[in-house]
Amino acid sequence: RLWTHLERQKGGIGMRGPGESQIETDRRLILNKISLLKERLKLIDRQNETQRKNRQQLIRVALVGYTNVGKSTIMNMLSKSEVFAENKLFATLDTTVRKVVIENVPFLLSDTVGFIRKLPHHLVECFKSTLDEVREADILIHVVDVSHPNFEDQIRTVNETLKDLGAIDKTMITVFNKIDAFKPEDHNINTEQEPITLDDFRHSWMAKNNSPAIFISATQKENVEEFRNLLYDYVKQVHTARYPYDNLLY
Repeated sequence: RLWTHLERQKGGIGMRGPGESQIETDRRLILNKISLLKERLKLIDRQNETQRKNRQQLIRVALVGYTNVGKSTIMNMLSKSEVFAENKLFATLDTTVRKVVIENVPFLLSDTVGFIRKLPHHLVECFKSTLDEVREADILIHVVDVSHPNFEDQIRTVNETLKDLGAIDKTMITVFNKIDAFKPEDHNINTEQEPITLDDFRHSWMAKNNSPAIFISATQKENVEEFRNLLYDYVKQVHTARYPYDNLLY
């Protein structure tokens, strides 16, 4: 219960309960606390901005996608680090950045908070560091949980968010994750028709997707090497364009 510390007193004409002034005091303390936290957030933003400027020489890749699609698992797989990964909403609430080297090309990989449909405006400021990483990335890896019955709606939600951020036109690789958990019956809208198979989705998305797409299972390591090779090709292209005379690649 709220305000259980307040003294209760019967009201009357000319009487003023002592709890009223206590509420005002508590309200002032809460507002001061909010103001302090906002100042700390601004300080963190400035520190993050400084760190991003210091990292600008390296290629930057950001994992994006709906919440709970396996981004942190892919982060762990690529960077061989232990980023917290759990099967629940918002398991990652901050932005984790790791240096990754594939073949002979180094780059920075960011694991960002999962997007959700109609993210409340008051949460946008909390996720500012994540949104900045997305805006400033050279390559986006859009991770999709292909086993989810509504994964196509989730794709649209993520694309709408990227459009709002001005990042929809960035180089993007779409990774359809969790193929090991895919069940055709979960995606069968019309029970009179044959269930839609994973191959059906693969062929349709490969045909209509403007960005390269690959189907993997990060937990079962299925098609992981193909994904690494695809990512390497794109990172190498950015690196070569930015540093055409870098002997690192030749």
